[in-house]
Amino acid sequence: MRILGVDPGTLVTGFGIIDFKDNEISYIASGVIRIPAVNDFSVRLKKIHDDLTAVIKKYKPDEFALETAFYGKNVQSALKIGYARGVSLLTAAQNNLTVREYSPREVKKAVCGKGSSSKQQIQFMISKICAIKTSDLKYDETDALAVAVCHAFKFKSPSSNSKSSNWKEFIEKNPDRVVS
Repeated sequence: MRILGVDPGTLVTGFGIIDFKDNEISYIASGVIRIPAVNDFSVRLKKIHDDLTAVIKKYKPDEFALETAFYGKNVQSALKIGYARGVSLLTAAQNNLTVREYSPREVKKAVCGKGSSSKQQIQFMISKICAIKTSDLKYDETDALAVAVCHAFKFKSPSSNSKSSNWKEFIEKNPDRVVS
């Protein structure tokens, strides 16, 4: 299964693509969609749509995983992120992709084991899980890859229909996926 993970933003939207087969994760690609701040907001949203569509056409993912909005103290920022998420969801729907959404805390917990992990910890774990050198990647890319990895961990490969209900059960079923 090929998974496209997206970390939506109105100035930078990160994307990461992995393959997940037989409980193995393979890094395919990642990048960022940079949106100039001077553009009209509708133009920014169109750029996200157009660039995500191009990524989908090029890499042909089977699943689409998206990070949900994080609500901080600035309501306007949260609303703008909501627009970027909406455009991302629309793009996935237009391309007939199954969409799953994960909270930032859920992604961090799936990748690092702790819901309050830092961006540096996420980047480190993604480098280990995906066997890539992340020093060249932006945080938006590793965040998007983390969303894709979270989705892979949450939904087993088609050859295995059972989901783990807790960490202990997951570790017992998947000793090869535990990073030491």
